[in-house]
Amino acid sequence: MNIVVNTQLLLKDKLDGIGWFTYETLKRITKNNPQHSFYFVFDRNSYDDFIFADNVTPVVLPPQSRHPLLWYIRFEIFMPFVLKKYKADLFLSPDGWMSLNTKVPTVQVIHDLNFEHYSKDIPFWTRKYYKTLFPKYAKKATRLATVSEYSKNDIVKTYNIPAEKIDVTHNGYNLCYESISEQEKTQVRNKFSAGNPYFLYVGALIPRKNIARLFLAFDEFKKQDKKNTKLLVAGNKKWWTSNIDSVYKNMSHNEDVIFLGRKNVSELIGLYSASEALTYVSIFEGFGIPILEAFNSGTAVITSNCTSMPEVAGDAALLVDPFSVESIAKALEKISNDDEFRNNLIRKAQERKKMFSWDLTAERLWNCIENAIKK
Repeated sequence: MNIVVNTQLLLKDKLDGIGWFTYETLKRITKNNPQHSFYFVFDRNSYDDFIFADNVTPVVLPPQSRHPLLWYIRFEIFMPFVLKKYKADLFLSPDGWMSLNTKVPTVQVIHDLNFEHYSKDIPFWTRKYYKTLFPKYAKKATRLATVSEYSKNDIVKTYNIPAEKIDVTHNGYNLCYESISEQEKTQVRNKFSAGNPYFLYVGALIPRKNIARLFLAFDEFKKQDKKNTKLLVAGNKKWWTSNIDSVYKNMSHNEDVIFLGRKNVSELIGLYSASEALTYVSIFEGFGIPILEAFNSGTAVITSNCTSMPEVAGDAALLVDPFSVESIAKALEKISNDDEFRNNLIRKAQERKKMFSWDLTAERLWNCIENAIKK
């Protein structure tokens, strides 16, 4: 079987949530199925780290995916020629982009529909592309996969897609995230927070990640903090808005917020493990991989009680109302002041994390591919 795969988000040193899903699943699927040929379609030449097996052939298809107009040209005009050239039996798109101009069976992975529910956070033409084409993609796809039961139900409801057409392939997490020694934790705190305890945020600094309310809650928490606790923010200011900026500048304790920028995995291992807790209080997530990374790093997790996050966290995290500054602030206070409670969450997380792995994700995605071929 010839399987053509859209790999435009496999970017060296720039993998995000969807990029990690693509990387981890394809690495396993290609190695576990040597009898099939895989054609990875990149938008640039830097692909050497992503040729996982001898049955993988790299294909570079311009233009680079940097604008909705270029996306349209890439997938509606050029991609059909690639599918025809390599006699594709199936087209797999781990990031959701498809072509309406082909009859090749297609498996589309839609991670979430944040662009449908929080579209104002997205630039106009990107939003227009998503909202116009993704519903058409979902209807055309032979089968769909998504990463949570929440997202499955959302796709069914929003796009009127039959539930039996969608497979849930929960995300996994990188096993390199692990608990470090007390001596190493001290070294991390000395390096990043001047030796002080800290809460950690990991992710892009965009509105739906609820950064502004996290800042307000941290400011409220600081009124009773006796430990000189910091808030470390690891992520790019992708769509840093005037509202987020205003909230940050008007904080009474903004000197205790430390921006680290995007950090690589080797640094995140220590940052997670040495933290008081991961503060992941988004208002919308299709899954939330940082929750599992924190679980495996042996730290506590504060996360939201909405969308997919309770599905991932179960009873192993402290759930908050992400729309309530008071709820978030009380959670910060609880974690900071109640060691027994915090340690109990960490113990529960060691069991909860066993429900998720990239091996399981890859197996479920491959089953989805096989079901598409049988159609």
